[in-house]
Order: sequence, then structure tokens, then C-alpha cells
Amino acid sequence: MEDVDSSIFSAAVWVLFVFCPATAAALRYVTAPYGRHGRAGWGFFLSPALGWFLMESPGIWVTLLLLPYGRHRRHPISVVVISAYLLHYFNRSVVYPLRLLKNGGKGKKENLPVSVAAMAFGFNVLNAYVQTRSATQYVEYEGLGWRAWARVAAGLGLFGWGMWVNVAADAALLRLKREAGGGYRVPKGGWFELVACPNYMGEAAEWLGWAVAAGSPAAFGFFLGTCANLFPRALDHRRWYVEKFGPSFPPSRRAVIPFIL
Repeated sequence: MEDVDSSIFSAAVWVLFVFCPATAAALRYVTAPYGRHGRAGWGFFLSPALGWFLMESPGIWVTLLLLPYGRHRRHPISVVVISAYLLHYFNRSVVYPLRLLKNGGKGKKENLPVSVAAMAFGFNVLNAYVQTRSATQYVEYEGLGWRAWARVAAGLGLFGWGMWVNVAADAALLRLKREAGGGYRVPKGGWFELVACPNYMGEAAEWLGWAVAAGSPAAFGFFLGTCANLFPRALDHRRWYVEKFGPSFPPSRRAVIPFIL
């Protein structure tokens, strides 16, 4: 049985790495049709809150279902790494949808196509399996000393900063949208002065920090997958701001990496 799981795990990690360039290439030509980029022709729709809850929830329930079967599930590093993973997905699948509900009604354009939610759901099932099995079963922790804990501390420090930026930027965008009566304005202040999408910058930093803490190819693959998904969308967001607001959008403001991208 262990050999079967090992084979499935190895194949899933390869799929994760193949997903990265495939996603980046696809999103270079097709903008995911939700939020400000929403458009007809993508089938049935879900409300934003329900869509985000359903497609992000595998990060919690798949992880918790698999957790008892990992031979390293009680190792302190494994516990810390998995706890950080669950914290992110609790925010994304519970806290963020509740914020969307509190933010009030949105137009049909804001709804999530079922097709988009289904693709995200499938990825999150795969990724939760890969990351949980990696951290609790396949990463070896024996013989690790203070250097490993220093790496974990540095990684979680970056993870915590990234999550703070991500959550704060999401809250600022929702507040701005509420103040605009459901419309859009050019965000100002904080990291918004440097990048159009500090929420995406923060999330990428989260998973880079988490990959450093986890110290596994699987975690690094997830970080690359995050960049492959979010960076093209950040570029689309910046282009949208420029087209909609023209001179009101600062031309020096990058999309997701200050001064670079």
C-alpha cells in the first residue's frame, strides 16, 4: 500500500510542476473571467462567497482527512508547517467569504463561473494531498538540528508578513468597493503605491516563505504554481486599471513586484 501511495504522490508532484508553465501560458492569452474581468459565455455562476468557500475548502478538509495517516504528523516541524497551511486556507475559505457577504451585494459580473470554481477546486484537492503527504509522510526530519529550525523560523516570518499584506490588501479593496457603491476606484496608500496587486504580492510571499519552512520540492512547486496563477492576473489587473482610469493610475506603479513586474 505504501508503494502505491508513493507512486501516486510522485505522479502528483510531477503534475504540480507541469501545471506551472501550462497555467502561465494559458493565462497569458485568456484572462480568468471573474471579478472585474467577469464576462458571459462561461456557463452557470456561483455567488462570490459560495464560490470562494467551495473552491478553497479542500485546503482544510483534505488536509485534515489525510493528517492522521502521516508517520511524521506529530513531528514539531510538520505540525508547524501544516498549521500555517491550514491558517491560510481558513482565512481563504471561511474568513474571506464572510467578508464578501458583509461587503454587500455585487452585480452578476462579480459572480464566479462554475467552470472556474471547478478547476480551482480540482487544483486545491490535488495540492492539499501533495502538501499534506509531503509534510507528514515523505519529508525526513531525523537528524535535523538548529539550522532546520532557523530555516523554518525565517520561512514562517516571510509567510506571516505575506499573509498580513494579503489580508490587509483584500480588506482595503473590499472597503474601497463598498465606499464606491459596488464600483471601482484606484487604490491608494501602503503597498498600493508600489504595486497594483499587493494582495497577490502578499500571497506569493506567503507561499515562498512556506516553501522555505517546509523545505520540500512539493512546497516549492506550489509556490511556482501560485506565481503562475497570480502574476498573469496581476498584469491583467494593471492593464485594466490603465485602460479604465488612464492618467489617474500612476504609471510607475508595477503589477505585483515593486519596480520590476
